[in-house]
Amino acid sequence: MNETKKIPVLERVMKKNEQIAAEVREQLHEKGIVTFNFMGSPGGGKTTLIEETIKRLQGKKRIAVIEGDLATTIDAERIRHYGVKVLQINTGSMCHLDIRLITQALEKIDLSDIDFLFIENVGNLVCPSSHDLGEDYRIILASVPEGPFKPKKYPVIYKEADAVIITKADLLEYFPDFKVEILFQHAKEIQPEIKTFVVALKGEKIIIDDWITWIEQAKPKKR
Repeated sequence: MNETKKIPVLERVMKKNEQIAAEVREQLHEKGIVTFNFMGSPGGGKTTLIEETIKRLQGKKRIAVIEGDLATTIDAERIRHYGVKVLQINTGSMCHLDIRLITQALEKIDLSDIDFLFIENVGNLVCPSSHDLGEDYRIILASVPEGPFKPKKYPVIYKEADAVIITKADLLEYFPDFKVEILFQHAKEIQPEIKTFVVALKGEKIIIDDWITWIEQAKPKKR
């Protein structure tokens, strides 16, 4: 009986969250803001990718960043170095950001002064998948050291993804069992319309142009 009673309550909570997220998305769209939710494992390269993206878009897009972590302001300080507005959210023991935390953060941002909002979610491939943050695009990062089978192991987070980025591609020569085409194939089996990118930010060859071209042209959209 207890389990039966819990289900409708959970459904009401999730529906309310979705409603608030839709309102936040509409508010951002009224300002012409495009929002990106970056998700992936801890150490997958989310902050590094955001840093490099900010560098490439400087002078083209006005950017604000919301950083989500269990603790510390380390990543926020890294981002602040590039002169953009950044807010740190420490979730304590909570393994994801939620729309309540995002709405509180947005109250501290001048929405009339940004074009792009980057949200770096807490490093996790499970919890964030169920929480709409008012974003336009969900970006999944999968680093080479993690192996090519993450879409198969964590299909839920890929189901609603708009793009998957293989990061740390400069390490491919050290991981001969990692096949780019395998990860992309698995991701497309789950989400056929997903965009795919390969990024390398260290070593002799920097690879990021395709990602920058795509994100630079991104427009507000409904989920």
